[in-house]
Amino acid sequence: MTKAIIIKKPGGPEVLELTDIQLASPGPDQIKVKNIAIGLNYIDTYHRSGLYPVPLPSGIGLEGAGVITEIGSNVGELSVGDNVAYAGGSPNAYAEERILPAQIAVKIPDGISHKIAACIMTKGLTTHYLLCKTYKLNSNDVVLFHAAAGGVGQVFSQWAKAIGCELIGTVGSDEKIDIAKKNGCDHVVNYTKQDFAKEVKDITKGAGVSVVYDGVGKNTFQGSVECLKPRGTMVSFGNASGPLDPLNVPKDIQSKSLFFTRPTMKDYYAKRNEVVEGANKLFEQIKFGKIKIKIFKEYSLEEVKQAHLDLESRKINGPAIFVV
Repeated sequence: MTKAIIIKKPGGPEVLELTDIQLASPGPDQIKVKNIAIGLNYIDTYHRSGLYPVPLPSGIGLEGAGVITEIGSNVGELSVGDNVAYAGGSPNAYAEERILPAQIAVKIPDGISHKIAACIMTKGLTTHYLLCKTYKLNSNDVVLFHAAAGGVGQVFSQWAKAIGCELIGTVGSDEKIDIAKKNGCDHVVNYTKQDFAKEVKDITKGAGVSVVYDGVGKNTFQGSVECLKPRGTMVSFGNASGPLDPLNVPKDIQSKSLFFTRPTMKDYYAKRNEVVEGANKLFEQIKFGKIKIKIFKEYSLEEVKQAHLDLESRKINGPAIFVV
């Protein structure tokens, strides 16, 4: 038996249950991993609440790091005893031990801990596809990134500054302004006190930005569209303030010939080589010191309800993990 967090119905943090479960052996293309650390991500709250429905009952959590304890008959690249990290697949990461597809697991390089690997896979791979695939940033771009002091925002800001672009970040409180600046934002706007669209127009002298990365959703969408220059790109990748209203194409897109995209990890890392490529580039950024990771808080699995409460109330200013 092993312990895992299970949800039997959608709802608030109260639906998260720590339960004993029985794990079978992995299938031919699967591995069994003993988790050492597990990542906490905002998408976990979407699975829990039902915003992103999952078949119930279900586990929860998409990333972690640990040691392989068993492999399936078709697994060739990985071995028992390998230190691995993973992101994606079915939501079952909140567990002492789990089974997952070998395709999504990557070896952790020497010099990177399980804790760092566990908290960076989803945020780091998200950052990789956002700035290397969805819209390929270059040093001439002026960029707006919402929630720049959050987990993805801190990683994105450091990586974007390594590329050399001009980065405008928004935050939800004055306390987060310094966090965003320390991670590479050239300009920071508190969107709860300031009209961020007006501030962006002032910063860019009316030109607007090349691309907006918006993980906040409902509360920032219209302002984000205002910030874009003609033929700019709107990248909507999250719903922290709630899901978007239906898109009004003539009003929101056609008025400036904008591009709109809603990217997801599953489509950018559908193949093994894509996962390995993204992870290798991410680990390079960490090893070369271009991305520095400081874990904001550690929880036990028994503290899962508090962790979700803290996450949704914006009390977590950076990567957080469960330690098993």
